[in-house]
Amino acid sequence: MSSVESHPDKNIIRVQLRQNVVLKAMDEAAQSELESLLTVVEYSKGEHLLHQGVHEMEQYFVLDGILKRVVSNQQAKEMILRFADERDMETSYAAWCLKTPTPYSIVSVTKARVAKLTMPQWIAFMERHPEVKQPFEYFVMNLMSEIMAHTITLHLLDASGRVHRFMRKHPELFERIPKKELASYLNLSAETLSRLKQRGKI
Repeated sequence: MSSVESHPDKNIIRVQLRQNVVLKAMDEAAQSELESLLTVVEYSKGEHLLHQGVHEMEQYFVLDGILKRVVSNQQAKEMILRFADERDMETSYAAWCLKTPTPYSIVSVTKARVAKLTMPQWIAFMERHPEVKQPFEYFVMNLMSEIMAHTITLHLLDASGRVHRFMRKHPELFERIPKKELASYLNLSAETLSRLKQRGKI
């Protein structure tokens, strides 16, 4: 765990932050202000960044690796809602605004490096910088829409259709995500995914 300024890769991290989907419109002053609030953390594969059902929330900017947003029930059955990789972000902003516990966990799919800050810090920062808040809130709404569309396709598309949709929408992730995780996201068994590949259907 390190600040951006004291991190040995600080120059790379600064470039990565400028490329982030919700931060790229910031000017230099806002960038410097945000950097002073951020902590850079390394996560191992399978490590939780955020647990489902908590009230202490953070804002995450993915620098390296892949994260997943996942919901689980009392029987430990899981449903993956989305993946996030470099230049993407993860958040529980809606739950914070609604004053409800986090409805999902955020877990590292691969080894990952993330820049994070507390949700109160992030919200206060956005209030000072409306040029960041507007694209951020639009992105959050778009994420919710994408998750709803994904959930619908699990019911409407057959196995190969689900895989092809993922390949079309996320070609950069298809070869990077472990097949077990991808199969879970598509509500398939790993064996079904492998069989589709062997038959040349994907």
